Amino acid sequence: MKLAYLGTPEMAVPPLDALVAAGHDLRVVVTRADARRGRGGRTAPSPVKAAAEHHGIAVTHDVDDLVPLAERGEVELGVVVAYGRIIRPHVLAALPMVNLHFSLLPRWRGAAPVERAILAGDEVTGVCLMEVEEGLDTGGVYGRVDVPIGRTDADGLRAMLVDVGVDLLVDRLANGRAGLGEPVPQRGAVTHAAKVTADELRIDWARPAVEIERLVRLGEAWTTFRGRRLKVLAAEILDGRLVPTVVRPEGKPAMDYEAWRNGARPAPGEWFE
Repeated sequence: MKLAYLGTPEMAVPPLDALVAAGHDLRVVVTRADARRGRGGRTAPSPVKAAAEHHGIAVTHDVDDLVPLAERGEVELGVVVAYGRIIRPHVLAALPMVNLHFSLLPRWRGAAPVERAILAGDEVTGVCLMEVEEGLDTGGVYGRVDVPIGRTDADGLRAMLVDVGVDLLVDRLANGRAGLGEPVPQRGAVTHAAKVTADELRIDWARPAVEIERLVRLGEAWTTFRGRRLKVLAAEILDGRLVPTVVRPEGKPAMDYEAWRNGARPAPGEWFE
């Protein structure tokens, strides 16, 4: 198929690579503008842009550029994976699109479905290939795959979802648009996956250990000790309480919790703030 691809972060690179490997004609990639990195003001491309340039695919930062391409028949379908921006109705009217979404819709519509599934204690999540329409993740579903969560952390779960999502996407596009079939309307209770804020990532040690452990599995949970921020990167539940195993002090690399504790030398009874 003659495809346009819309995506931005690292997790959107494997589906792009797989579509190229499957023989699809990737005509253009739409991604965010280069971002400034570091103190020197240098700019860096998004991971998807870097991958597109590696494959020799044209790149644009303006989704409106798809409209004339669609009108001339140069693209026939858009594939959206973690694009991160709203696609306006006039673009969708010109070019039909499918979206690889990392949840079992209609549960966890929105920006952070992986994180919200973990925080909620869901036992199962998954991937949906859905029709893109004007509403937020409201389109009908062409295919879905369930993925058990267990105690997987956010990075590990995201990698699992990308793997099964790639297979689903390539399989459903193997026979062109006709191979997609008819989308099935979403059914069930709708939940929304708002982006997780820094305040939400602060550990409240009064919460049950199981809830704190879920927060830690997101990879950015933090607390403070003697007024300085300390990230808790891994933890386990022992005798009903949460015990950190890997931490990262402010301005330092990650380290074993016991090594940090030996250096910090907490006073008897002293704990995180």
